[in-house]
Amino acid sequence: MNDLAPLLTPEGRALLEEVRGTAPADELAVATRLRRDHPADLVSAALGQARLRQRAAAKFAAADAERMFFTPNGVEQSTRASVAAYRARRLTDLGVTSVADLCCGIGGDAIALARAGIRVLAVDRDPLTAAVARANAEALGLTDLMEVREADVTEVDTAGYDAVFVDPARRGGRGRIFDPEAYSPPLSWAVAAARRAPHAALKIAPGIPHEAVPPEAEAEWISDGGDVKEAVLWFGTGAPGAVRATLLPGPRTLLGRGLPDPEVRPVGRYLYEPDGAVIRAHLVAEVAEEVAGGLIDATIAYVTADELHPTPYATPYEITDQLPFNLKKLKALLREREVGTLTVKKRGSAVEPEELRRKVKPQGPNAATVFLTRVAGAPTMLVGGPARPPEGP
Repeated sequence: MNDLAPLLTPEGRALLEEVRGTAPADELAVATRLRRDHPADLVSAALGQARLRQRAAAKFAAADAERMFFTPNGVEQSTRASVAAYRARRLTDLGVTSVADLCCGIGGDAIALARAGIRVLAVDRDPLTAAVARANAEALGLTDLMEVREADVTEVDTAGYDAVFVDPARRGGRGRIFDPEAYSPPLSWAVAAARRAPHAALKIAPGIPHEAVPPEAEAEWISDGGDVKEAVLWFGTGAPGAVRATLLPGPRTLLGRGLPDPEVRPVGRYLYEPDGAVIRAHLVAEVAEEVAGGLIDATIAYVTADELHPTPYATPYEITDQLPFNLKKLKALLREREVGTLTVKKRGSAVEPEELRRKVKPQGPNAATVFLTRVAGAPTMLVGGPARPPEGP
């Protein structure tokens, strides 16, 4: 899709309505039928848009996705609606009433900001992307709060806005970009723009090295439903150098307290798997303190404890067996326990979960979880299952 305009005509909108929800297996038959009365290019564009809307429903509410317009890159790179709404709430809590959204893409973040009552200037240099963002503002009834501008973000004057939000492109012709200075625009430019504004939020890849975080910024790692989605550098929050992990839905936020690394100790009855945002934020020590536990290995982000202390920041498992890494012993144990449903988790092991399942061939009515990891430096298998709180009296 290189031109959005035909889909915005009455004929294009009628076609979009007609192909809504078309299953992939039915596309050829639907296209053949529609091409009798409509231009082939328009039919293809409508079906392509319907396919993108179906994909986008995983990030946006279905009711929104059915009305919005997308590009393939836009679906792939746009912020999940729940994460965008959380960030908009943080900005409103800071008293922000206007934001310059630089590198706005198809407008996912700008939509969340506008819905929070914030006036938004949404900027993108790609003509098609800007046109899609403008169409989305119209489709969702947000044109009063969302101005979309096709421009180079480095040339936009943001002086009249309470905050800037920058989401640099982190993909290139060869895929994902890991060097922050290879972002478009580079992270250093985004940081400079943030420093000029009263408040700012810079969306970055969650794998950014902690040493790359500017000292005056607050760093936040965000997960949604257990999946790490992004990191954000906040400026103007009054908490320079702070580190936090935020888990959605909720939100639940764990603040860093500058704790030293937990001590390594023997595996206890319970094993805690910290949320990915907690691990990325280097806040495993805070979880260990919360559950009165320690690490199973100095280099592994698994926490162990003798008692169950439920926490939103880690998933607890009850460990029944600890074995040196040995597939024959594991297979025998699983056969003895009649385990047919096997969940395989790994940290610090080169063995792939599917490879292990093929070799141990679990069979039976019971379920178990095996952790392939290291304990005090030694390759180890820990077997157990999700911990359940003790029943009340």
